[in-house]
Amino acid sequence: MEQICIEDTTFEKVNYLSKGEYENCDFKNCDFSNADFSGIRFIECSFTVCNLSLAILGGTTFQNVNFTDCKMLGLHFEHCNNFALSFRFENCSLNMSSFYGLKIKKTIFSRTSLQETDFSEADLTEALFDDCDLTKATFSNTALVNADFRTACNYSIDPEINRIKKAKFSLTGVAGLLSKYDIKIDEI
Repeated sequence: MEQICIEDTTFEKVNYLSKGEYENCDFKNCDFSNADFSGIRFIECSFTVCNLSLAILGGTTFQNVNFTDCKMLGLHFEHCNNFALSFRFENCSLNMSSFYGLKIKKTIFSRTSLQETDFSEADLTEALFDDCDLTKATFSNTALVNADFRTACNYSIDPEINRIKKAKFSLTGVAGLLSKYDIKIDEI
């Protein structure tokens, strides 16, 4: 079966995509919840106000893809094609998603909810977590070298089992690095 190749197209309010490659396409107000994106390639695309919750990402390619104002609950990005994997998230809900074991250096998460998201074994070197909620997010053997958490909140990161060299944290967020010790930190 021959796959389609679509370029420079805007899709609005659709809920199904044919298998193939989408390059420089915009997806607006689309409901792709529970969609099967297996094997689909997205290159230089943007998703705006879309619902991708519980979409199947087996072998999906995301190369330089922007997600803005999207609902993306329970996604398993570790099933994506790793080649040139790169994306940016702005004002999205990525709760209960997983980036397990991915090399996603310099990824930008801006004003995004990442509650109960799994970053175990991931390489997030130089990632930016700008104004993100990381309640119950999992960081285990995660590379966070030069990552920026200065405006993030509710994270719990164990410095003994994660690589955090030169990572940036705010003074108010330092408690998130000490939470495993069950100590009380007061401002005087």
